[in-house]
Amino acid sequence: MRAILRASAAAALLSQVGCQTPRAQAAPPEVPAVIVHPTEESRAALAQAVSAALDGAPVTLADDALTKQSVLLLERGRRRDPDGHPLSGRDLGMPERFRLLKRGDQCILVHEGSGRRFTLPATQCV
Repeated sequence: MRAILRASAAAALLSQVGCQTPRAQAAPPEVPAVIVHPTEESRAALAQAVSAALDGAPVTLADDALTKQSVLLLERGRRRDPDGHPLSGRDLGMPERFRLLKRGDQCILVHEGSGRRFTLPATQCV
């Protein structure tokens, strides 16, 4: 009987201690974002992240990429013959899609095809 009383007392004590421990702070939410005040450094960080997401493929981005909307669609460049004509007919490949998110003070680029995430240094977003 004493063993049962001791076990009950220990359980009650542990439940009280568990209720008094501070809760872990939740991570800030991720929300869609756009780049504000783009700089050469922020443009370079964006181009580097996009290239890394595409396994090092060279990319050309507009200076205002991700400054007006939080989604970036990137089409593959078409191969051309020496006269500038496309080598093949229709391009059936889907464009690559990226999303820009803000979490706290960080701007995070997400490649939707792979789910890979890249924190953009030297970049301000809202």
